[in-house]
Amino acid sequence: MAADTGGFEDPSAEVLTEAAAAFGLLASSARLHIVWALAQGESDVTHLADRVGGALPAVSQHLAKLKLAGLVRSRREGRRQIYFVDDSDVVTVVRVMVGQLSARAEGASAPVHRLRGTGG
Repeated sequence: MAADTGGFEDPSAEVLTEAAAAFGLLASSARLHIVWALAQGESDVTHLADRVGGALPAVSQHLAKLKLAGLVRSRREGRRQIYFVDDSDVVTVVRVMVGQLSARAEGASAPVHRLRGTGG
């Protein structure tokens, strides 16, 4: 007898692997901060580095990884590359997760505790 899945079929192994890779990239607080910033609006690497407090080469490397994974896109504007998140679903996932954890932290007036089962 099959388990009740609430009307949803299990995703394929390929889809789960792709999702795990995307979540793996977002597991870096620096990359998550970059995606969060880009979810608020597009930016070039210099302004992103200033906003997230990272060194320009490091932010550039993070952007390259996010771009390669298809989580971030860019376009040329003169001599600058402008980065943006072109997938509204990625923006939604990041906003929901960060928003929930921020609300939880504000409600508890304490730092956010590590999620159970994250190995750290």
